[in-house]
Amino acid sequence: MQYKFNFCPYKREFIRPLQTNHGIWDIREGIIIHLVSETGNIGSGEIAPIPWFASETIEQALAFCQQLPLQVSEEFIFSIPDKLSACQFGFESAWEMANLALEMEHKSNSNSFKFSALLPAGFVVLDAWKPLWNQGYRTFKWKISVHPIVEEIAIFKLLVKALPEGTKLRLDANGGLNYETANLWLFNCDRMMSKNNSLDIEFIEQPLPASQFAEMLELGNCYSTKIALDESVSTLHNLETCYQDGWQGVFVIKPGIIGSLSRLRNFCHRYQIDAVFSSVFETDVGRNAALRLADELSLHKRAVGFGVNHWFQEEEI
Repeated sequence: MQYKFNFCPYKREFIRPLQTNHGIWDIREGIIIHLVSETGNIGSGEIAPIPWFASETIEQALAFCQQLPLQVSEEFIFSIPDKLSACQFGFESAWEMANLALEMEHKSNSNSFKFSALLPAGFVVLDAWKPLWNQGYRTFKWKISVHPIVEEIAIFKLLVKALPEGTKLRLDANGGLNYETANLWLFNCDRMMSKNNSLDIEFIEQPLPASQFAEMLELGNCYSTKIALDESVSTLHNLETCYQDGWQGVFVIKPGIIGSLSRLRNFCHRYQIDAVFSSVFETDVGRNAALRLADELSLHKRAVGFGVNHWFQEEEI
């Protein structure tokens, strides 16, 4: 089957720049694509790369779209190379919508999700969680490894004392710790939870660089606080490799950049992994496709990491 193809680039400015160990991010760029089937069904998809998570760049994605003809085939869609993982996601999700008559908005099951809200790094977190709690969020992710560790652990202790009972907290280092500082964070998390039975530190996300997989395996066996892999499993190839190499902990999956939806489904159905689905700061087009996937594949029903719209002008849970 042939599909008419068109695309439109976009830019979205963050309300305030996002600080992570990878640097400062102030503008989200991406591409919205549309496929029209021979029967007139329209499918929309989103290409939202994050090159520091091993996807293609926005320039590479644009060049790929610009050289395509006005019509593309189904065979072409499923032959996009792995080096264009965000393009794989965008085209396959558009193909699914066009062929399965999926609604643009994920209305049927979105109310069943729990959402994790992303908090800013540094001292501002001590106030930033409050309006989000009032909006209904009960799981929060806080960026660490941005400021000096002594400062961050001091903030962490104040934060966990302030958070209401029933809160789940995730700490995201973006691979910015070393073995010594990762031990220090895990020790402090275990200690804080032993002192406070109502505190639930759900996991530390990607404490070490992806190259230090063996060290993260070791740390995972030494502490009660769980470790989740993120940058280590940003592509399907890396996801498969980490699983085969023995990772039995949490996997953070960013559908928008991981690659082929069909291959991801096959992997998750086969191995029944403990997955947390997370945003790449996409628009509603990519978000809805990712949430449909999360609804299908989230076995442990952990909060999905899509509580990020407050970083842009529009706000919603």
